[in-house]
Amino acid sequence: MALDGVRVIEFAGLAPGPFAGLILADWGADVVRLDRVGAPSPDTLARHKRSVALDTKSAAGVALARRLIARADVLIDPFRPGVMERMGLGPDVFLGDGGLNRRLVFARLAGFAPKGPHRDMAGHDINYLALSGVLSMLPGTQDKPSFPLNLLADFGGGGMTCALGILLALIERSRSGLGQVISTDMVSGTRYLSTFPLSSALAPPLPGPSLFRVPSFPRSLPASAPDATPRMQHTLDGGAPFYNVYTCADDRWMSVGCLEPRFYAAFLERFLAALPENYVKENFGGWAPTLEQQFDREGEWPRLRRLFEDGFRMYGRDRWAKVFHGSDACAVPVLSPAEAGVLASNEEDRDGAAPAPHPLLSRTPARETAPARGLEHRSLLAPGAHTVEVLRQVLSLDDKEIEELRRNNVIGVPGEKPKL
Repeated sequence: MALDGVRVIEFAGLAPGPFAGLILADWGADVVRLDRVGAPSPDTLARHKRSVALDTKSAAGVALARRLIARADVLIDPFRPGVMERMGLGPDVFLGDGGLNRRLVFARLAGFAPKGPHRDMAGHDINYLALSGVLSMLPGTQDKPSFPLNLLADFGGGGMTCALGILLALIERSRSGLGQVISTDMVSGTRYLSTFPLSSALAPPLPGPSLFRVPSFPRSLPASAPDATPRMQHTLDGGAPFYNVYTCADDRWMSVGCLEPRFYAAFLERFLAALPENYVKENFGGWAPTLEQQFDREGEWPRLRRLFEDGFRMYGRDRWAKVFHGSDACAVPVLSPAEAGVLASNEEDRDGAAPAPHPLLSRTPARETAPARGLEHRSLLAPGAHTVEVLRQVLSLDDKEIEELRRNNVIGVPGEKPKL
């Protein structure tokens, strides 16, 4: 496996931190999660990881954490800026002159920019997405944009970007022999992930249909700039009828994404052929869609939207899926999570709800994933499940030392309540 031999210490957190650790674990890294003693474990992003339950509020617990980090290649810090320093586990302890582990990749993952005005505030994906400028561009209703679960900021701009930074630092370390601090914040990460739509929205207007042009804010284009129209009136923001989601007769959905003229032609041919004879002529006063007017936003799009909405409502989703199957119409059914798992291209995906690692590496593939057919089978990691194993293996502690740590509630194991 690509990351075989890489040891990672991951402080327990939510969403982006565990996802970064999951990526590393899937490709062979030994990821040890540091949990609080007696903490619950709602995290489902724990496959292939080990857990040590540690009281980092005690001096002995911090000392153990310091020793573990001193023997690691990577540290994942999911806390707000300054927390690790107050614990006595900041970067200078390991990377500074005379540091304990100058090869350490110290990966910091925060919500807001560490030097920005929101650095000390609490927040979640929707807040990071809001400050990134991306939320204002997303489809929703005419009144307000909607948000794509917590995917963009938490997992794209946060966890995935953090994992990328770690891999880059490991590559550089192979040349210099030195570690470094990786700083990822979800606002900046989301903006980088969204380079294409943000650049398209803020660039000077070009001839032809716009992708994301929206009213600009101070320090960008004036609101009166050509084509600076409101959101949901452009090609990729829910405005174009040929790039949208439609409800079918059974209240399930079809996705349509026929942007290019030749794909739009293939879509229209099959869509119109599936409607009752003379339907368009009788219900639209003799009007019919044409290829030449595909990007006529003012004249064509309102009628096209009504035609597509009414047409898809005539039949169920699966019937429409058959109409477009095997064509270049760029129209496919919107699948449920269970349906998507059955059709997944990766065999490991088909056995359960947990997506298999991706991309696929031909010579050093990722670890196999176990099926996740129910809650009891998910990759839930009991805090402290590997405490004794890790302390013996990594720190060479003996039974007497481990028992003393347990007696003093410095460490924990599953099913054992802290001693009063």
